[in-house]
Amino acid sequence: MLDQLTLYQKHYDLILYAFPVILKYPRDMRFTLGQQTLNCLLEIARMIAVANKEHERRKTLFEIDLKLEELRLLIRLAKDLKLLPMKQYGLLSGRITEVGRLLGGWMKSVSPAK
Repeated sequence: MLDQLTLYQKHYDLILYAFPVILKYPRDMRFTLGQQTLNCLLEIARMIAVANKEHERRKTLFEIDLKLEELRLLIRLAKDLKLLPMKQYGLLSGRITEVGRLLGGWMKSVSPAK
């Protein structure tokens, strides 16, 4: 349970960091790429909470992993479109990677024994 709480807290910290950064996107991108990124961040938080309450979590954890890949793509696209400075991209990527590592540990802990 503590690992899941850590995962949720790290993802929440990622959201707190990302929101002001994304809100600085140019107006035309804030309401397209920015909104998609914010929605993705919030959806991941929702899915973590759902997985924490479920008895059978594997499917939801896999879906969270897919959403994290989508988030990585959106952040990389923002960097390539020069919406994110390299420093902020690096910080966001590092935080996403940390969330991914915690998620991977949780996924391993619920994998069926072989």
